Amino acid sequence: MLIDSFLQYLRYERNYSAHTVLSYQKDIEQFTEYVTELTGTFDPEVVDASLVRQWLVFLMEEGYLPRSVNRKLSSLKSFFKYLYRTSHVKKLFLKGVNGPKANKPLPNFVKVKDMDRVLSEESEADTWESVRDMLIVDVFYSTGIRCAELVGLTDEAIDMDAGLMKVTGKRNKQRLIPFSGQLKEAIRHYVVVRNEGLESVPPGAFFVRKDGRPLSNTMVYHIIKKKLSGVTGLSRRSPHVLRHTFATSMLNNGADLNAVKELLGHASLSSTEVYTHTTFEELKKVYHQAHPRAEN
Repeated sequence: MLIDSFLQYLRYERNYSAHTVLSYQKDIEQFTEYVTELTGTFDPEVVDASLVRQWLVFLMEEGYLPRSVNRKLSSLKSFFKYLYRTSHVKKLFLKGVNGPKANKPLPNFVKVKDMDRVLSEESEADTWESVRDMLIVDVFYSTGIRCAELVGLTDEAIDMDAGLMKVTGKRNKQRLIPFSGQLKEAIRHYVVVRNEGLESVPPGAFFVRKDGRPLSNTMVYHIIKKKLSGVTGLSRRSPHVLRHTFATSMLNNGADLNAVKELLGHASLSSTEVYTHTTFEELKKVYHQAHPRAEN
């Protein structure tokens, strides 16, 4: 039987594991059963792209996730490539058949009430470093900059009079980000306690460690992870979550999508559009909670 010879080819010529070969077997047998039920028999010569696409639609309607459907399609493509190489079919007709696109997970973000609570928490240790750590959270939330952009900030990059922050993003592209009067006061306070807490402040990085050297990305990551530890419902706690939070908050409060794109330093609008899905999910949640007939 053709399937058996293909499975032996995978096991003994391609050295696939028994577990992997079993997965191929299940996928291919599932397809052959579908075709047999539909046409009365399974003949590789009469299988075409239209029939395979019909099977993929059937799988999606049966509730299979895109990832599973794509794996099954990959198994089928390997099987028919083998049949083509062994002259059991005359052409490779599956090249143009694509599986469903996997749904991108919506970005993790922190709700406004949770961010307000995080930013108002009193630190147990009253040190300049605790002031620094809180400011780091505030800068991420208020500007949406990336971790590497925060680590690369210098004193000169922050224009207190204009309320502008110059950051260097991907491919060394620079952009100016406005910041609020509230953040301006927090920055001023940090600079004072930092300069008092260090014996000397070397020129260069704005956010520094005890010895005056710049913070690393890893150190910033651990600071944020600790600060967000009390926020429930997050699958991740990282600087990027606060970047997502900034973008979501901006759009939820009526900001223009193109403006958010520029603030985030995205190269294309498609990268920013994912946040509109987040806000839409929030709107749906509000609707289902508030509308008296939402459950119908």
